[in-house]
Amino acid sequence: MGTFSWIVLAAVAAYLAYTTYKRYKTVKNYDPSNESSKLQTLTDANFKKSIAKGVVLVDFWAPWCAPCRMLAPTISELADDFDGKATIAKINIDENKKTAASYGIRSIPTLIVFKDGEPVQKITGVKSKSTFSNTINKQL
Repeated sequence: MGTFSWIVLAAVAAYLAYTTYKRYKTVKNYDPSNESSKLQTLTDANFKKSIAKGVVLVDFWAPWCAPCRMLAPTISELADDFDGKATIAKINIDENKKTAASYGIRSIPTLIVFKDGEPVQKITGVKSKSTFSNTINKQL
């Protein structure tokens, strides 16, 4: 391998190390108090009423779930971005088992887009912000 190849390889390795470290810090330092004030917290009691009108993205999550904590900043940004256009909410499946069971949540994070109370799309796993934005925009 030539010198240029080693430089490119080192740059790629450094980038991967940096992005992995950045994700690790996000997960380790997750603090729900830093989330957007526009992000709604749902419960079994208020769930049906909260999703009844308009477009609502609901994040089914749990505090012990590392991918959920990694996705939390993205969900918070979406709440700010879609303020007044769509509702962005989250529901803790450990505290609200009835709702999670009624929608067949078997793995988390799972996000469901509701339109006027009806589920229209389910997304499981960590995805990019643009994936969620595009999904919401299709329903607006």
